[in-house]
Amino acid sequence: MFTDRRTVLADAAIAVLAEHGMRGLTHRAVDRSANLPPGTTSAYYRTRQALLTALVQRLVVLDQEELEEAGRRARAPRTAAELVAGITAFTERRLTGSGRHRSLARYACAIESVHHPELREILTPRDNTARESVRAFLAAQGLSDADERTVTLLTCVDGLVFDRLINGGPVTEKEITTLVTAALR
Repeated sequence: MFTDRRTVLADAAIAVLAEHGMRGLTHRAVDRSANLPPGTTSAYYRTRQALLTALVQRLVVLDQEELEEAGRRARAPRTAAELVAGITAFTERRLTGSGRHRSLARYACAIESVHHPELREILTPRDNTARESVRAFLAAQGLSDADERTVTLLTCVDGLVFDRLINGGPVTEKEITTLVTAALR
């Protein structure tokens, strides 16, 4: 999907969006962020919409890779404590370092997708091993509505990440435990 130069530009666009917001996302800003000559970004992505689409596609690729890795690491949790530990680690990754940048960019793109349905289609959640491991755990607890509870739990975690990005502060294991407990009830 991405050539090396396109990947560099899309990654730089994610960084620009996270640092400067949607209004700061320009071809020139991406050129500067990628340390490439002026005009490089516009040579690959002629319009702002093409740049934004490439950014969203790259976000999805990075997110899916992260979720697949998280699912492989966690496998199917056997206890609520294992599930809490996995979700806590995932949440912390979404709030620090490059995960924080991607989270900020993802939320900006989600809001932009209200006006651009083609972006919404790209951002639609996909199946991955992390989601499946949560669903499998909930099903193993005897929940007949494990699919719906998985969506509820992951939506709550997403809301917690959003809240911490906006309002600051760390996420505590107690907060994650409360979310998981509510999903299990």
